[in-house]
Amino acid sequence: MDAIRVGALLDDKKFDLRLSLVAGKQGLSRRISSARIQKPGLVLAGFTENLHRERVQVFGNTEMSYLATLPRERAVDVLRSFFSADVACLVVTKGLDVPPEMAAAADESGVPLLRTTHLSSTFIEGVQNYLEDILTAQTSMHGVLLDVFGVGILLLGKSGIGKSEIALDLIMRGHRLVADDIVDVKRRTPDSVYGAGSEIIKHHMEIRGLGIINIKDLFGVASIRERKKIEIVLELVEWDPSVEYDRLGVEEKKFRILDVEIPMLIVPVRPGRNMTTIVEVAARNHLLKLQGHHSAREFQERLNRAIALAPGGRVGELDVE
Repeated sequence: MDAIRVGALLDDKKFDLRLSLVAGKQGLSRRISSARIQKPGLVLAGFTENLHRERVQVFGNTEMSYLATLPRERAVDVLRSFFSADVACLVVTKGLDVPPEMAAAADESGVPLLRTTHLSSTFIEGVQNYLEDILTAQTSMHGVLLDVFGVGILLLGKSGIGKSEIALDLIMRGHRLVADDIVDVKRRTPDSVYGAGSEIIKHHMEIRGLGIINIKDLFGVASIRERKKIEIVLELVEWDPSVEYDRLGVEEKKFRILDVEIPMLIVPVRPGRNMTTIVEVAARNHLLKLQGHHSAREFQERLNRAIALAPGGRVGELDVE
C-alpha cells in the first residue's frame, strides 16, 4: 500500500495508539505515505526546508513548552504557518492540553489535530510499527515458515513433496510454526523480510490423511510464533540422479523476495533421508556462519594447504568440485 488515510490511525486497535480527534475533522481523508515520523523542532522557528509533509508530525513537551513561551500573536502566526504547510496531520503527546489557537488553526487549514496519552517515545515507536505494517512492500508465498533454533526457515517446494510433514516433525522436536501453506511476507527494512500466517489459517496445518489440525491447541502457545524474519530459504526438490547437487556448500545461492536476497539451499528429497535433521543442521550451520565460521570454506582452505605442502603438490588454490 502506498498511503493510508489519517482517519485509519483512529480506527487502529492492534497497536494501542490511544488517539483521539481534537480538531480538523474535515482533513481525515489526508494521506500518510511515509512510515517515518517527524518532530518539527526548528520548523516552529521558521526553518521549514526539511519539513516532510507526508509524515505524521508530533508535538511533545518540548514543542508545546516552546509555543507557550511565545507571545499569543506570535504563537498564532507560527501555528497558522505550520498548518498551512499542508502537513498530513499533527499529534500532541502525553495528553497535553491543546490551546484554543492551535485547534482553530487546525480547523482553518483542514489538518487533523490528534492527541494521545502516550509519551512521545512510546507513541512514535507504536505509530512507526503501525505504518510499517501497513505501508511496506508485501506479497504472499506458498510454503511453510518455521522458527528453528531461532532461525527463520522458509520451506519451499511443489505441493505434496512433504513440507507440512517435515514442519510437523520439527514442531514435535520443540521448534515453532509461523505459517503453513500461505506465508504473508513483508519487507520491514531494506535488507530484511518477515513472514507471518494469514489471519484466517494461521496456527493451522494441513496434513494429508489427517486433515486440518490446530497447532496452537495441540502443542500449546510455545509451538507457534506470530511473525519471524526469513533468514534461509530451503527448497525441497525430488531427487534426480542426472542432476549434480551441491556437495560442499562453498558457493551460496540466493533467493530474492521483495528485492531482498536471502541465502538459499536446494535439498533433494528421497526415501531414507531424514529431512527434519537436515533442516535442523541447516539452521545450526547458519548460526555458525553468523559467528564467522564457514565450515565448507574452512575445509576447502585446509585441503588446499595440504595439497600445496604435499610432495609434488600443486601450489595455489584448488577449487574442489
